[in-house]
Amino acid sequence: MSLARIFYTAFQNRDWKTMQACYHDKATFSDPAFPDLNSTEVKAMWKMLVTRGKDLTIKFEIISESEDKATVKWIADYTFSRSGRKVNNIIVARMEFLDGKILKHTDQFSFYRWSRQALGLTGLLLGWTPFLQKKVQSNARQQLVAFMEKEPKS
Repeated sequence: MSLARIFYTAFQNRDWKTMQACYHDKATFSDPAFPDLNSTEVKAMWKMLVTRGKDLTIKFEIISESEDKATVKWIADYTFSRSGRKVNNIIVARMEFLDGKILKHTDQFSFYRWSRQALGLTGLLLGWTPFLQKKVQSNARQQLVAFMEKEPKS
């Protein structure tokens, strides 16, 4: 089974340990909510999202994959905890591999589309602004740091 398929199948199964094992020790991750994470942070992020996302469901399609990279379209359906609003987020992941592990992982999605769903009127009115994206990034970072302080290393 390919690395991308292993990762996203584990994601569907909420198996954060397998997801973490897919990352290289020098991995980086970035998306519109969690920019510039290192290997330790991205592993903690997936554990946090999988364990807290009670109704999280994932669908994925591998667009392309070779020995050293992959592109995956995936869809996450979940309830955003801060607002209680349902979100259907469509994401394109680009991954680069080294030594059979994910070295670089970049997820792209429409922040404006996400913010309209997750934040309602605030997202509709301000979701296109850098101000709101920076606010969401700051909140996401604070949640991740707090999670990492409470959770045992895994």
